[in-house]
Amino acid sequence: MTHKYTFHCDPGHGWLEVPFSMLRNLQIEDKITPYSYMKGKTAFLEEDCDLSTFLQAYRLRFGHDPNMAELHTEDSPIRGFQSYRQP
Repeated sequence: MTHKYTFHCDPGHGWLEVPFSMLRNLQIEDKITPYSYMKGKTAFLEEDCDLSTFLQAYRLRFGHDPNMAELHTEDSPIRGFQSYRQP
């Protein structure tokens, strides 16, 4: 099974949009740092650390990388979302 995720990026940074349910499924919801963001039932994993944590857990669980589509913006609204905290 391959899941599809959106990688949001602006000129300064990037975040992978991941449902909280997948973080729980991979048992990493307590490993995500406050450098990531959240809105509703979705986490936006920052590219420097938390994205690596997710990719490693995803590969271990499913045996391949997730399908990721990039979405480029000039000034991402994600920067204004609440910092991640374990739901």
